[in-house]
Amino acid sequence: MANANRKYNDRFFQFLFGREERKEWTLSLYNAVRGSCYTNKDDVQINTIEEVLYLGMHNDVSFLISGELNLFEQQSTFNPNMPLRMLQYSAQLFEKYVRQNHLDKYGSYLLQLPVPRLIVFYNGTKDMPDESILLLSDSFPEEADQDIEVRVRMININEDHSRKIQEDCRPLLEYSWLIGRIRKNRAFMSLSDAIGKAIDEMPSEYLIRELLIIHKAEVCEMLETEYNEAEVLEIARLNAERRGEKRGKKLGKKLGKKLGKKLGREEFVSLLKKLVPGSDEYEKALNAGEEELAELYRRYGIQEEDNYEDEEE
Repeated sequence: MANANRKYNDRFFQFLFGREERKEWTLSLYNAVRGSCYTNKDDVQINTIEEVLYLGMHNDVSFLISGELNLFEQQSTFNPNMPLRMLQYSAQLFEKYVRQNHLDKYGSYLLQLPVPRLIVFYNGTKDMPDESILLLSDSFPEEADQDIEVRVRMININEDHSRKIQEDCRPLLEYSWLIGRIRKNRAFMSLSDAIGKAIDEMPSEYLIRELLIIHKAEVCEMLETEYNEAEVLEIARLNAERRGEKRGKKLGKKLGKKLGKKLGREEFVSLLKKLVPGSDEYEKALNAGEEELAELYRRYGIQEEDNYEDEEE
């Protein structure tokens, strides 16, 4: 009865794959993305932290799978910052693992930790390949000698993508079909009606159909929330691009002569290449006077020309 009164505020992907009562679907998804063939659903331990799906396999399954820490997340809007987010999620989960297993991270012996597996299931509208790798190092300045790397495997689960993975996990294939049908319906009806119609149109043999019919109101609420969030994010992205264009034009007029002189210097161009466009340091460099530029050159190991004099407007 406890489950019957539960508040359904999960993301829909978690609703399908992140519940104790549906661990067989979780295991099916795990097998599909890892190419394994485990059959005992009780070998899966599930623990959700915020929007993350965490799967831990018991040690008695197989040494090939035991000790793996999997973070699965679904994204309907492409987010190149997933490596950073996964790094933060992983830190939380490792801290939890250390506490639960009474490990001493300050001790003199080397801790044995679960191997992280970071996967994003993408089903947005942006054209993406079946699979791609997102790296944390892409967020650092070019040629930076960073000490941290995070690699995230992004799998496109839209219809007609990643077919083998979807065929190996029927609930995932059916989930993909549902999202695709909602998008088609959305072209000529409201979001609420598009979701309800897609559920009603779902083939009777689909494994997830009965679950969606039973919890139709909750499922519709979850999907509406996710679609609205995705639309807000897309609008915010477009507005940010427009603001960037206007700001760039304004900045160009303001800095024209001064920036043009700086861009004629080899070391200034080298400095900009080392900085992240839009960052505080980048903006500082664009507006810097002679002394500030000299400090930036020293900080980034760039040799400054001796015969340059900054001209203020």
